[in-house]
Amino acid sequence: MRLYLASRSPRRRELLHQIGIDFDTVVFRDGMRADLETDETPLVNEDPVVYVERIARAKALHGLKIVEERRLPMRPVLSADTTLEFEGEIIGKPTDMADATRILKRLSGQTHRVLTAVAVAFDGRIESQLSVSEVRFCTLDEATIRAYVATGEPMDKAGAYGIQGHAALFVENLVGSYTGVMGLPLYETGVLLQRFGYPL
Repeated sequence: MRLYLASRSPRRRELLHQIGIDFDTVVFRDGMRADLETDETPLVNEDPVVYVERIARAKALHGLKIVEERRLPMRPVLSADTTLEFEGEIIGKPTDMADATRILKRLSGQTHRVLTAVAVAFDGRIESQLSVSEVRFCTLDEATIRAYVATGEPMDKAGAYGIQGHAALFVENLVGSYTGVMGLPLYETGVLLQRFGYPL
């Protein structure tokens, strides 16, 4: 039984392969031609948990709409969204290298929450699960931050870091889901898929 993954993330693809799930990818447009249905701009004063669940569900529903419009074989559509919460603020992907530097300076020596919502849409249903993890960074000096930003690794990642990459060296403590911090919490993903009759 195959499904559709509504995500460009190579990390999410790797994690699905890790647990033996076969899938095809549904790709959304981005940049100037981005799909309005998957706009990741937070609403005014939106709670981070509400935000990340809203975006994950929107991606799953839009992925299903694309499958229907293209008359592809009907299968469950899985999507996910990850954001950071620090001091009550939503911290998404950095806009540029200077923004990545600012984000990492804020996270240095502090504890933040990583929120990843997973959603599955199929056959008139949509359900979601939330993974919440707490991550504490060691104190990062300016040279370390500058060198890390120069690698380009932070640029497409919520919170300007990837725990599966060089930034693993920054993580002093993690309480929660390592795969959730990567972008696809496998326990929650498995729970959702089983609800839709997917054999694991």
